[in-house]
Amino acid sequence: MSKVTVVGAGNVGATVANVLAHKDIVREVVLLDIKGDFAKGKALDSYQQASIDYYSTRLVGTDDYKDTANSDIVVITAGIPRKPGMSRDDLISTNAKIVGSVTKSILEHSEDPIIIIVSNPLDVMTYAAHKVSGLSDKKVFGMAGILDTARYRAFLSMELGVSVKDIQALLMGGHGDTMVPLPRYTNVAGIPVTDLISESRLDEIVERTKKGGGELVKLMGTSAWYAPGAAAAQMVAAIVRDEDRIFPVCARLNGEYGLNDIFLGVPVKLGKGGIKEVMELKLNEKEMADLNTSANHVKDVVDLFNTMGIS
Repeated sequence: MSKVTVVGAGNVGATVANVLAHKDIVREVVLLDIKGDFAKGKALDSYQQASIDYYSTRLVGTDDYKDTANSDIVVITAGIPRKPGMSRDDLISTNAKIVGSVTKSILEHSEDPIIIIVSNPLDVMTYAAHKVSGLSDKKVFGMAGILDTARYRAFLSMELGVSVKDIQALLMGGHGDTMVPLPRYTNVAGIPVTDLISESRLDEIVERTKKGGGELVKLMGTSAWYAPGAAAAQMVAAIVRDEDRIFPVCARLNGEYGLNDIFLGVPVKLGKGGIKEVMELKLNEKEMADLNTSANHVKDVVDLFNTMGIS
């Protein structure tokens, strides 16, 4: 069975570790944080839950990267959270240094792991981790689309009064206000969502989805953690189980959708070894224009990152 390390024992990281432990599909989850006792406490609390919820996954808390040795998958959640009034772009300098340092430290003890980035701003943090790691495009990618589609599906469920289980949806593009929800690829038990909701109301739900993270920051004073943590754990499960799940993730594009050398949210086939295939959809003119707008925004943020000289 696999060994998974989660870096960052805050709300998101602890949720990733706890949800993953409940799935009972990995041998060990290491929860690492610069606050070692904090990580140890979170891990111990979660492991004491094992006999109650009946899972065997061992959880270990630490501040020592030696304990992460031989990790198969690493989930990086470390970084400062977004505060009210703070854009994701404001986080670049601090979080890029954190993500870069974490990636280097992980690679000192684990050879060729799969790295999943959760830290914000997501698209540029994934780019930064890939640049620092030198790993394959298939092994470094970001969690965004699963969370964004979960929010989209939740809002649609609330609107229609149906189970979220029957809603299938897809989003593409950057993680943030320029994401591209795709109503044409959204259905409820096979029924196109456009047959069930008016165009104007659907547009309102799409806009709420785009600002879903900001809505929660305003309500709570910090970023969300239950849904992001569960989304990252779902990605780990797809890899460990070699499920070939089709998920929207932040992946490097090499000509797909006419885009090159950019990390952007697209549907991929996820299984053993990481990304097995980037799925290239036949987008219509408006969808393609929206995707290019989102890509240009991500490129601007990456260009800003590159001017900072962070390595």
